[in-house]
Amino acid sequence: MPISRPESSEYHEFYETYVSKVDAAGGVLEQLEAQIAETLSMLADLDEERARHRYQPDKWSVKEMLGHLIDAERVFGYRAMCIARGERASLPGMEADDYVAGARFDDRALASLLEEFEHLRRATIAFFASLDNDELQRVGVANQVEVSVGALVFIIAGHHAHHLGVLRERYRS
Repeated sequence: MPISRPESSEYHEFYETYVSKVDAAGGVLEQLEAQIAETLSMLADLDEERARHRYQPDKWSVKEMLGHLIDAERVFGYRAMCIARGERASLPGMEADDYVAGARFDDRALASLLEEFEHLRRATIAFFASLDNDELQRVGVANQVEVSVGALVFIIAGHHAHHLGVLRERYRS
């Protein structure tokens, strides 16, 4: 079952940057799948030194960017699972810079991060593919704003697309 593009009322306006990057005509789950190969092909050939590269001293390294993508997908996926299962409690936000600072991504092998990303992404796809329309339309509160489960899958795909663009422009050019 294809997942429909969410209405703008299903997510906070901040996330429009991400949602707008998803080509819904091709299917959001298909885009998630395609991002696996795109990410692996973009980053797998980097050596460890280049994977620790920062285009400015105060910016994340390539490894930290990949780690951020992993963390964000976990958080968005957790929010989706909770809301799909009927959670009524408000779910916490995520301060990305704090998460990256506490993670030691630069100490890990790039291959380990890529493997983790691929496994997580396949689990994300399997989870969203298992949901029916009622579950996708459920709305909960995360980071103090309402969001639907269906919007979260678009946010995951668009967030990843956004950061792949940054990697392409700032790190791989």
